[in-house]
Amino acid sequence: MAKLPIYVVDAFTSTQFKGNSAAVVPLEAWISEELMQNIAAENNLSETAFIVRGGSNSYQIRWFSPLTEIAFCGHATLATAFVLFNHLGLSSSVEFTTQTVGSLTVTQLSNGKLEMNFPMQMPEPLSEVPSALLKGLSIEPQEILQNRQAYFAIYDTETDVKQVKYDAQLLKMLAPLDVVVSAPGVDDDFVSRYFWPANGGEEDPVTGSIHTGLAPFWAKKLDKHVLHAFQASARGGHLVCEVDFLAQRVTVIGEAVLYLQGHITV
Repeated sequence: MAKLPIYVVDAFTSTQFKGNSAAVVPLEAWISEELMQNIAAENNLSETAFIVRGGSNSYQIRWFSPLTEIAFCGHATLATAFVLFNHLGLSSSVEFTTQTVGSLTVTQLSNGKLEMNFPMQMPEPLSEVPSALLKGLSIEPQEILQNRQAYFAIYDTETDVKQVKYDAQLLKMLAPLDVVVSAPGVDDDFVSRYFWPANGGEEDPVTGSIHTGLAPFWAKKLDKHVLHAFQASARGGHLVCEVDFLAQRVTVIGEAVLYLQGHITV
């Protein structure tokens, strides 16, 4: 049996029990994929991030939902950086190396917030829309696009996004892609909700990674490169996004708060 450190952090919020929770498990060396998946299933949070140090300011990172390994997770990256900066002695910035989306840099700003630099994942219009997507949403979208992560269902109003219902069994048929619904916001530049029954659960509270697609989409629509976003889940979460079309990068700024610190025995 071995003891592993574990932290649980609420990301994209400054208030406990809001935003999206992620577990962070720092490792001295990689453990088996089976054990990482079992730990993530036992944690039963949107994601559990596992990290192994690669250099003085660099770590390898992998993310697991309760169901499967995830290619890219923003809120668990934010949670991991928060742990490194506030509990493991790192300062200023950290570089994460990933298996699927290259290098990710997170910088701690002077106000304590964290700025994540991600590759842009701009969605493209669809030539043919899957029937399971249209049938799986209670309100018909005005526009549908797709990137490597999800289908984007675009609505006219924030009210549509908040009121739309989804059929989890139908949306599961869209695997490996998830579904994000979005519209212009009333108090924010845009709002969204994220449904991922095929990969992690029902509705994700706050999804940092999908904003690498949402932010550039709305930046073009609204003709602005700095945008304030709100993910309108039951827990809710606020993000600030800056889009750099020349560099094909999106920075996502958020904050986090610690919920739990301890050890697991496996």
